Order: sequence, then C-alpha cells, then structure tokens
Amino acid sequence: MNVGIVGAGVLGLSAAKVLQGRGHTVTIFEGKPDVGGQVVTFEVGGEKLEQFYHHIFTNDTVCIRYINEMGFGDRLRWIESKVGILRNGRIYPFVTPVDLLKYTAIPFTSRVRLGLAAVWLRRQANWRKYEAVTARKWMERAVGRKAFAAVWGPLLRGKFADQADNVGMTWLWGKVYLRFASRKGAGGMKEQLGYLEGSFGQYIAELGRRVEEAGATIRLNCRVEEVVSEGGRVCGIRAGGETHRFDQVLMTTPNIVTRKIAPGLPDAYAAILDRVRYQWATCLILALDRKLTDIYWMNIADDLPFVACVEHTNFMPPERYGGNHVVYLSNYASPGHPVLEMDADQVFETYLAGIQRINPSFDRSWVREKWLFKDPGGQPVITTNYSRSIPDMHTGIEGLYLANTTQVYPEDRGQNYSLRLGEQVAELMDRDWRTMGCAAPA
Repeated sequence: MNVGIVGAGVLGLSAAKVLQGRGHTVTIFEGKPDVGGQVVTFEVGGEKLEQFYHHIFTNDTVCIRYINEMGFGDRLRWIESKVGILRNGRIYPFVTPVDLLKYTAIPFTSRVRLGLAAVWLRRQANWRKYEAVTARKWMERAVGRKAFAAVWGPLLRGKFADQADNVGMTWLWGKVYLRFASRKGAGGMKEQLGYLEGSFGQYIAELGRRVEEAGATIRLNCRVEEVVSEGGRVCGIRAGGETHRFDQVLMTTPNIVTRKIAPGLPDAYAAILDRVRYQWATCLILALDRKLTDIYWMNIADDLPFVACVEHTNFMPPERYGGNHVVYLSNYASPGHPVLEMDADQVFETYLAGIQRINPSFDRSWVREKWLFKDPGGQPVITTNYSRSIPDMHTGIEGLYLANTTQVYPEDRGQNYSLRLGEQVAELMDRDWRTMGCAAPA
C-alpha cells in the first residue's frame, strides 16, 4: 500500500521503517527543515545540541536499540547525574538518601516521610490504583503538606501551572517508579543517565537517511494543510497546495494540531482529543563563559519564573561546545502566557533575577549567546482517570491513524516511548491492511 505520514519525528520515522519492512511505500511530510521533531538540534560552538534538553535512562531499551542499530552505540555515554534542588535560595544536592536526610529546608520527620514515600512508589508496579486520585492529594497525605510544598508542589506548578492540582497521581508515580529503575549500585543510590556524544540528532538523521535509502520520500519544509477524507475513508494529504493520494495516513501530530488538519474526524473522536490540554515547552538556552553551578539538573522549589535549570556542560564537557558552558532554563507555559510572545532577550531579562537567585555572582556579561525555543505540544496535562482520555489509534475514519505522546501513558513523553509507539502503530496499520484490505472500520 501507499502510506502518507504527517511528521518526521522519531515516531514517524520508526513507523516508516517498520512499514517499509512490510513492503509498503512511504511518504513523510514535515513542516520543519530537518527530521527529529522535538529532538531537533542546533549548533553551539561547532557541536550539535538539542533545542530541548535530552537524556535517556538505562531502561529506555527501544531508544538504545535504535542508537546501536544506527551505528552510534560507541558514542553513548552513561554518566552519574548531579541533581540538586533550589529551596529558600540554597542549592541542596538531591541524589542519594543521605542527601534527602540533609535537606534541612523541611523538618526531619518530613524528610523521612519523603524517603519512605519514594521507596514505596518505586516498588508499586500497578499504576492503575493511582488513577482516581490527584498527585497533590496523595502526596500531601503521604508526606505531609510541608514536604509536598518543598519538593513536589513546585514541580507540579512549574509543569502544569493552573492545572497542577488536577494532575493525576499516576503521572507522579511514573516519575518516581521509572526514574529509580535507572539507578545502579548499592541500594540503587547512583543514577545513570545516557547521552549521545554529538547529540541524539545523529542517530535520528541516520534513521531518516536509511528510510530514504529504502525508498521513502521525506518532504521537509512541507507543512500539511489538511488530511483529506471522502465518504468516511481517508484518501490523501493536501500540502503545498497539492493533494497527494494515499491508501492509509498516519498523523503523529499533537491533538491540537490534529484537530486543525483533520476536520472530518467523527465528533466522538474529536471530543476525546479535545479533553487533553497541553502546556507549551519553552527553553531559554545560554552559552556562558564560565560555570553557573556544579549541578547538572536543578529542580526549582522557589518562586522563580522557570521550573528547572539544566547545566548541560556539567554532564558533557564544555570543550565539546567551543568552551561554552551551556545552560537550559526550562519553563512550561499555558496557552496565552506572556513568555510565548517574547524573544530570547526579553525572556532573559524576565529570568535574570531568578538566575541570580541560583548564583548571586551571575552577571549578564557572562553570556556569550542566547537562544529561545518553544513547542506548543510540549507536555500533555495528565489528569485523574486519564486512561479514559487516550485516543484510539483508529480515528473512526477508515485508513486514518493517530499516534502521539498522549498515548504513551502511563509513561511520559520521551524518545523511547515515541519510537516504540511508532513501531506499534505501523504494525497495526500493516495488520489492518492484510486482514481487511484497508483500515479497521469506523
């Protein structure tokens, strides 16, 4: 069959690879100038770097498989992370149980309760039992209000803003359960995070190259205007003012984009898509002439205009980036937030006082360059009973499929789960075609 795919991120590329392996012809449409989606890169000091910070965990086995298959396994580095938390203007290391006991921003009993809750959650494999309760309610009951306000509360507010109190506990369970699975050593005290020297963009570009080499067409800078259907069946994709005919179409777009390009979706399916709200992901990236801190990943538990400070060159050496010390200042913004209308210079001025809370010596003269990147589909808001809001891959239009980050639940967004989802939807599309000669019925 002839398949059209909307989006050349890792999900679209992995789907294309599987479909080609089943003998199908593939054309991919991508609005950006390169493949990669949310793992797209830019250059700092002569080295490629992700626009949005990325690392992988040891249990991201699908991603590791692709890196090896694409020939970059020898560049994958596993490094012990340096994690900290900013509270009351002080940076606390936050990696081991001993660090937690030294977290004097809260009473000793609260620290003990935080530790016990983490140990409990890392042993709970059944996420469904947390679906009906909010993260705030479960955590306040488990660790107390003081501990919640000093650790998890700021994280939830930073990620989800006015929706923080509606976030389901399953989302927070995943953060604890899956993250602890990447810890090694005695008692699981050492966290290992993986990064690909030269950026993850390398294996993704190679995946795109191999997909093209196998016969696919990847149309870059080609934004899809509409997915066309007739009589309840998909018939093509309109892009660049031209309609391209296909037997099946896969959309890998966020729900908010899917609704715009697929106006013929059945009302019931469209209603499921509309249930999920998104937070924009924004990253202000600074190239500094010196270190900001000694921490790689710093969670912000103070009232700052960003939720995390990720100093990439405390993970990979600054020499790889022309001697620049690279810092991501991450924020998640609701639609309509003022930061979404700002450029890099304006956001920097907004963040300046917060950066100086992290390091009072910081001066704007340290900054060599700055960049700002934004993504409207950065973070789906995972509410209670979220499993009821997961759209089926079958859209209700014959031959039209959807696969995106709203469907990786209970896991959260990430390369690993997008690659896996791409394989799963491709296998479904092939199976439907072979068993019915078309897509599953509406």
